[in-house]
Amino acid sequence: MTVTVIAAPPDAKRGSSEPLWRAIAIFRFASLGYAALRLAVIDRGDYSRPDWAWVVIGVMTVWTIGTTIAYARPDRRTRLLLGTDLAVTAGLLLSTAALQNPDAMRAGVTPVTATWLAGPVLAWAVRDGRRAGTIAALIMSCCDLALVRGAAVSVVLNGVVLLLLAGVIVGHLSRLAAEVEAERQRAIEIEAASRERERLARHIHDSVLQVLALVQRRGAEAGGTAAELGRLAGQQEAALRALVGSGMAAGAAGGLAADASGSVDLRTLLMSAQTDRVTVSVPAQAVLLGKAQADELASAMRAALDNVQRHCGEQTRAWVLVEDEPGLVTVTIRDEGPGFPAGRLGEAAADGRLGVSQSIRGRLRDLGGSATISSALGEGTEVELRLPRGAGVPVARWPERA
Repeated sequence: MTVTVIAAPPDAKRGSSEPLWRAIAIFRFASLGYAALRLAVIDRGDYSRPDWAWVVIGVMTVWTIGTTIAYARPDRRTRLLLGTDLAVTAGLLLSTAALQNPDAMRAGVTPVTATWLAGPVLAWAVRDGRRAGTIAALIMSCCDLALVRGAAVSVVLNGVVLLLLAGVIVGHLSRLAAEVEAERQRAIEIEAASRERERLARHIHDSVLQVLALVQRRGAEAGGTAAELGRLAGQQEAALRALVGSGMAAGAAGGLAADASGSVDLRTLLMSAQTDRVTVSVPAQAVLLGKAQADELASAMRAALDNVQRHCGEQTRAWVLVEDEPGLVTVTIRDEGPGFPAGRLGEAAADGRLGVSQSIRGRLRDLGGSATISSALGEGTEVELRLPRGAGVPVARWPERA
């Protein structure tokens, strides 16, 4: 039997940020052309050494081509490369001090790099988010402020504000895109898992369940030892149907895998205990608990059901009820057995039989919850497991004696 699994990419952020990296490349080439246009036409008279200004434009061109090629591969987008990009851009920006006329600099004329200096700011924002983009923008802004000392405050602040906005907004968009990509991938995985569960459920229904049902009917007809085999087959059929049903419910709710907060649906763990002798009733909505807490609570429930079978017989019926209240989850296990007199649990613990004290009460105590066991002769037994939400993770336990 083949199971098909669709795996998530190792880094959802990389896939979602690819369009942003392409946009940065386009921006750098466009801003390079704008810088060359200003030097050739608009700010031609503001440079004392225009020939060297064109050398700077040439270096900018080579660097733009090099970074575009390097950033095209995700594995090359290292902090070392982005730091080098920031340093080279800052150096080219500061070279304006030796190229422009002092009057032009004091007037706040655009430096030779023009808007090209925003390239590394955008790269840092896309790679590491708005905080990195903000830091890169502040570094470039300090270099820009060092060039235009004495200029009007409004002229100085315009470039600083624009760089900061670019770093913050692009970084925020990058993180949002990564989150959307992660949610989309998770939806694809859940859909694929649900389809596979449906296929397996059909296969089990058409084969295993049909055989178990047939064995149950034929065993009941034959009587004797075959009747006992038929009864066991019926129990396994009911348990398997419950397991398939809970698996389908888990598929609709995202499965047993913990979500982003590390929670799982307690219902899925408890429904596997349902048989023809055990009825499990759960709320319609998911009962979310931390995985460790849910596992321990389910183990305590199974320990209680094992006690019913061991001490009351396999034919004894039991009922499990799950209640989800604000701040509290309660699981109640009730049976129709003969019950036991008061003080029986204390005697069992004194004799070294620690099934109840450790498997049930001990588990709930370690979780920060409580277990109440009430019984009377001829009235059955009721076990109430109460677990406050947000309770601590259980500590390691020694193997227990039943």
